[in-house]
Amino acid sequence: MIKMRQAQRTFGDGLIEDEVKTLVFEEWMIHADRVLEDEQLIAIFFEALGKRHPKSKSRGREGTPAETVMRLLILKHIRNWSYVTLEREVRANLVYRNFTRVGAGKMPDAKTMGRWGAAVGPAPIKQFHERMVKIAQANNVVEGRRMRVDTTVTETNIHYPTDSSLLGDGVRVLIRTMKKITKIAGDVGTKLRDRSRCVKLRTLDVARASRSKAKQSQGKLKENYRKLLDSTSRVVGQAKKFAQEVAEGIKRAVDPVKQLALDGLREEIETMVLRVKQVMKQTRARIFRGDTRSEGKIFSVFEPSTEIVRKGKAGKPNEFGKVVKIQESENQIVVDYEVYDQRPSDSDLLIPAIQAHQDALGQTPHLVAADAAFYSAKNDAEAKAMGVKRVSVPNRSTKSPARKCEQKKRWFRNGQKWRTGCEGRISVTKRRHGLNRCRYKGDRGMKCWVGLGVIADTLINIGRGMARAMAEP
Repeated sequence: MIKMRQAQRTFGDGLIEDEVKTLVFEEWMIHADRVLEDEQLIAIFFEALGKRHPKSKSRGREGTPAETVMRLLILKHIRNWSYVTLEREVRANLVYRNFTRVGAGKMPDAKTMGRWGAAVGPAPIKQFHERMVKIAQANNVVEGRRMRVDTTVTETNIHYPTDSSLLGDGVRVLIRTMKKITKIAGDVGTKLRDRSRCVKLRTLDVARASRSKAKQSQGKLKENYRKLLDSTSRVVGQAKKFAQEVAEGIKRAVDPVKQLALDGLREEIETMVLRVKQVMKQTRARIFRGDTRSEGKIFSVFEPSTEIVRKGKAGKPNEFGKVVKIQESENQIVVDYEVYDQRPSDSDLLIPAIQAHQDALGQTPHLVAADAAFYSAKNDAEAKAMGVKRVSVPNRSTKSPARKCEQKKRWFRNGQKWRTGCEGRISVTKRRHGLNRCRYKGDRGMKCWVGLGVIADTLINIGRGMARAMAEP
């Protein structure tokens, strides 16, 4: 049963609060603590956790209050900790116990907190961030007169994809799943032949041939790939037989619970077979036909929605993940963020970003700043039609004397100087809050991870903004 807050504070909770009043690590934590006491913020997590099961709000043993869940998840992303580190640090630290409202109670274990992170979902997290922006506006931390926007890439948690490694991953998962089926159903039907060692050796042969610079290595590479594809094809064929026999009842379990597990394993095989077949298709297209743009190309059998993004970085020309838009206003407050299912053109994002700014803060920004990727004549005209007075978005290839003159004006150059702060904000969210690589799974996990990271950064900046306002005479 989920509750919004702890019903009654214990003597230990009050003792901890009195002891840590002067021990807070950073001043912003005092104001952030007050922000998180907002009833609407707690209600968002309460409603999200209440949807885990039909009767989560009214039945079952008493669970961790929604306020504590909210604060623990946010603290995890503020410090960029794992759930294991979060459990250890909060358990051992009175300041964190007070901040998260764990108090003198028992600290939830890492696995439990991991289930909370998966249960909340991206929509409540987005709603939570929107409410935080409203709180920042109510406390005069953000006005909305300026807006800057940029995009970045949050990588999925995968290894660098090569055709041979993807085939090896798929074979490993299929054989592991077939072993589980054999353990439950016994040796009836098709017998399992473990080809994992053969596939591993073929993968190593491919790696050696690809590193060689000799002329004959290309022929050797193709031959090794042909052997690898042949072994993979045999494993896929065997996996399809296993799935078919489970569906027909040849491989079955006496225990109903184990039969449910068997059906789940069959679904896993069917899903993985489709992905491995796609990898085989794109491998044949690249190695034997020279086609590197195979339709439906995937870069991971575990994260099939991963995209390859090239943003022109010398140190990292290829990034594998999802494009994320981050837009800010005054005091480094992130007003809106978005994780895109498919990479859009930056020039298509400027006008929707201005609209999102208007929806969040209720006013049109006086200044809009972005880099040259966001420029188009249409965007410039539409932004001014929406009421933006100064559009500081450069056109690098312009030949118009009037446009060149405008881009040399002081307000335009100052706007571009302010715009570079968005690069810093992206860097901070990646280094401090983990937006460089998503540790959650799937598209839903990616949106939750990015949302919680942005919330953590926004909360810190709201706390700092409120602290500065109180320090001013």
